[in-house]
Amino acid sequence: MSFSYTMYPSQIQPKLSNMEGISSPAATARLSVNLTALCTNYAEAMRRAAPASVAPVVKADGYGLGMVRIAQKLAARGANSFFVARLEEAITLRPIVPNARIFVFDGLMLGAAPSYEAHALIPVLNSVEEIAEYSAHARSTRAVLDAAIQIDTGINRSGISSEDVSEIAANPASTFGGLNLALIMSHLACADEPGHALNLRQLERFRAALSVLPSASATLAATAGIELGADFLFDMVRPGLGLYGGNPNLKHSNPYSTVATLSAKVLQLRVINKGDRVGYGAIFRAAKPSKLAVVPVGYADGLIRAMGPKGYAAINGKRVPFAGRISMDLVVLDVTDIEEDSCQRGTEVEFFGKTISLEQCALASGTINHEVLASLSRRAAREYSE
Repeated sequence: MSFSYTMYPSQIQPKLSNMEGISSPAATARLSVNLTALCTNYAEAMRRAAPASVAPVVKADGYGLGMVRIAQKLAARGANSFFVARLEEAITLRPIVPNARIFVFDGLMLGAAPSYEAHALIPVLNSVEEIAEYSAHARSTRAVLDAAIQIDTGINRSGISSEDVSEIAANPASTFGGLNLALIMSHLACADEPGHALNLRQLERFRAALSVLPSASATLAATAGIELGADFLFDMVRPGLGLYGGNPNLKHSNPYSTVATLSAKVLQLRVINKGDRVGYGAIFRAAKPSKLAVVPVGYADGLIRAMGPKGYAAINGKRVPFAGRISMDLVVLDVTDIEEDSCQRGTEVEFFGKTISLEQCALASGTINHEVLASLSRRAAREYSE
């Protein structure tokens, strides 16, 4: 399937350097992205979701890993539908995947209909008002425009209420005039808790909505929803986290491969005495004479500041604790127990990757693996490998 659309000159060639960070000998924090592992995870999602199709979620700059390179790679592996959150993301993505369907979770901001049409994008309409506005635009231009709708089945965030579903079902031809209903979706609130009662309630409500709405492809499951079984798969799934190496269920081993590694090199080594304190707030007190490594990475690069008291980094596969709080540009590590030959100025330090998982990093930060990735700043240089 192909689309025709209008591109503004500034959008024909996206500025990759703005999307991917700047890699140079002076770069300190480095985010290494393994594109082979990304493709392995895409294949694993297809296997787990078969026979449903797989539409990658590349919002938030590809979960912080670089939307342009991620989408290019997945499109080359056959992905022909993508999801983003913002209209601006979709406009940036359009020339990267010119023949793909691009769905926008945010739906229709007031007055945005012409932009959706111009770039052949598909809004996920979240209310009767949005449907009416997009339908009116389609009729005014005498075009037939693709649209998706989202049904709120219990998350109570965005989506069409059950009462409005009944109203739509009473007169669908009038409601969707000028629109081609390409997809009906909903979003699970507790998919990462397989035993939660709301999962089945949402499934039942989604099926009930599908039974009265016009026939269209359906999608309910993201990465964690895939693990709930065949009943949740429908025609399409929307993995995000799993593609980037995150574990959808912390009670089980991760079926997905590590894609991202955040690292930096030791800037300085120093020795402190027993009783000396380290960092802002002086919350770390040395219990014995200690060796410290100062590393130029901080919360401005995407480390979660709250991780400081409980967090670890890794040197040559061995975990080392943070000594005190994470600051904006620096962290201090207690490397007292690391052999001298293994920790020198310029030694590589991993903050998450093969040794420390996203989930371990998130646990120490008091957050979830999604936020660890989404918090990565553009200051950390992106490096891509096959």
